[in-house]
Amino acid sequence: MSPPTSINERLSPPEQGPRPVALVTGAGRRRGLGAAIVTRLAETGWDVAFTYWTPYDSRMPWGRDAGAPEWLSARVAETGARAVFLEADLSEPAAAATVVDSVEAAFGRHVTALVLAHAESVASGLLDTSVESFDRHFAVNARAGWLLIQAFAERFTGPYGSGRIIALTSDHTVGNLPYGASKGALDRITLAAAQELAALGVTANVVNPGPVDTGWMTDRVRETLVKATPLGRLGTPGECARLVGFLCSPEGGWINGQLLCSNGGLQHIPGHEDA
Repeated sequence: MSPPTSINERLSPPEQGPRPVALVTGAGRRRGLGAAIVTRLAETGWDVAFTYWTPYDSRMPWGRDAGAPEWLSARVAETGARAVFLEADLSEPAAAATVVDSVEAAFGRHVTALVLAHAESVASGLLDTSVESFDRHFAVNARAGWLLIQAFAERFTGPYGSGRIIALTSDHTVGNLPYGASKGALDRITLAAAQELAALGVTANVVNPGPVDTGWMTDRVRETLVKATPLGRLGTPGECARLVGFLCSPEGGWINGQLLCSNGGLQHIPGHEDA
């Protein structure tokens, strides 16, 4: 399937000077981490482009969130920012460069911050993961992350110290092998970027948001994770978004090459045998 074939934009009222542009992947649902991050960045001075992929949501238990991209775009516009959204199949190798080029053409300037919030996440363990599922997880979670970082870096022309790369990760591997393993690979790719892109003045960090119920948890999983978390609750999308917003700010510019856990102190993620 071809990577993105359409781009949608919502314009805000004119402002004093252009805002920097952030690209957030995986923001197709109102309850998702991606949507919260898009909103937070718009609130803190960014124009924002975001991607989504309806076929993925449609085959997951939570289902498609019809109208979510338009809703999120309207929220961005309410802050005075501009919003662009694209549907993109990031399992396609060509999609990453096409997305970045489309966003930069729409805004007329280069992307300054790249936030990787997309994911393929279909739970299976060591003995029941298929080769097809394993390959799809690595294509979406690891390979697409690498290609997006590559496309971002090749086009980046911002002032030294202004560029940002942030990847969302998870350490949930037991009973969730292809997801956890591919996210681990994304961690290493992102942390490598912190060193290899030093000449550009681009920082790169990984954020583990911990247990956040964005619609995927059963009652049993929710109860188990609340008990396992020292603070006795789940995280919220807004908490993750505020951390990402800080890392994208000038105040967050000294943080680089880190895997940051914003997880309420959770040390052990119960596997399916626990939940």
